[in-house]
Amino acid sequence: MTAPTPAPTSTPAPAPAPVKIPAARRPYGAILAGAVLGLVVLAALLAPLIAPYAPDAIDLSASLAGTTGDHLLGTDSSGQDLLSRVLYGARTSLVAPALLLAIAAVLGIALGTLAAWRGGWADTVISRLTDVMYAFPGLLFTVLIIAVFGAGMTTSVLALGLAYTPTVAKYTRSVALSERRKPYIDAYRVQGMGGLRICAFHLVPNLGRSVIGYLVVLFGEALMSLATLSYLGFGAQPPSSDWGLMVQEGQAAVVQGALLPALVPGIAIALVVVSFNVVGVRAADRLANGR
Repeated sequence: MTAPTPAPTSTPAPAPAPVKIPAARRPYGAILAGAVLGLVVLAALLAPLIAPYAPDAIDLSASLAGTTGDHLLGTDSSGQDLLSRVLYGARTSLVAPALLLAIAAVLGIALGTLAAWRGGWADTVISRLTDVMYAFPGLLFTVLIIAVFGAGMTTSVLALGLAYTPTVAKYTRSVALSERRKPYIDAYRVQGMGGLRICAFHLVPNLGRSVIGYLVVLFGEALMSLATLSYLGFGAQPPSSDWGLMVQEGQAAVVQGALLPALVPGIAIALVVVSFNVVGVRAADRLANGR
């Protein structure tokens, strides 16, 4: 009688090697852009302390001087130090777009939320109104308002704030429509809470992340729009050190071979606009993902 053959034992399969997930790359571009913006804001705040001259100090003997020890970035046709003017001009160039977007945010969020919440005829009227304003070029709309009320930075900020309102309203409406369908809205209604209270204390705060991210993206565009108006003579007026006005004033010196009066503020505008775009896209992405 033969002994029974033992059952074959199964060899356990080797454990799979752990998959290495590559670490997320650091957003060096956003970090660099944020550092640039931080330096610009710091320079604007400390302009009275670090500017070598008063922004309106005229020295005709140093007209169109190049980069020297006394004038690190040169001078304009009036002998005004370009470094000092750029430092002081950063204040206007940063504060004015913020005020512009604040006006557009207040009006746009109110209109967009009303359209999404009420629906029906309110949504139709607001949507058609924003479509009409979209069909009308924003810069032309702004110039028409300036033609009626006069040139100046205050008028430009108010006019561009109205011009940016439809953009913010449309974006807010799209986000609010999605937010309005969430269960917590119905839960508050069941509790007997009124529509105005739900919108003011619950709906609008929950739109904050998305709307703030969108406004950061718009900041660079708003800065460029204001600089364009100042360049055209509709925005800041002399003796302001607004960057757009400085480019316009330095344009005549280019013919004489002096590039710095127009180049220095032009580079400042481009650097800040690009930095805000990079930081804005990064911030909008993080805010949208709730990080």
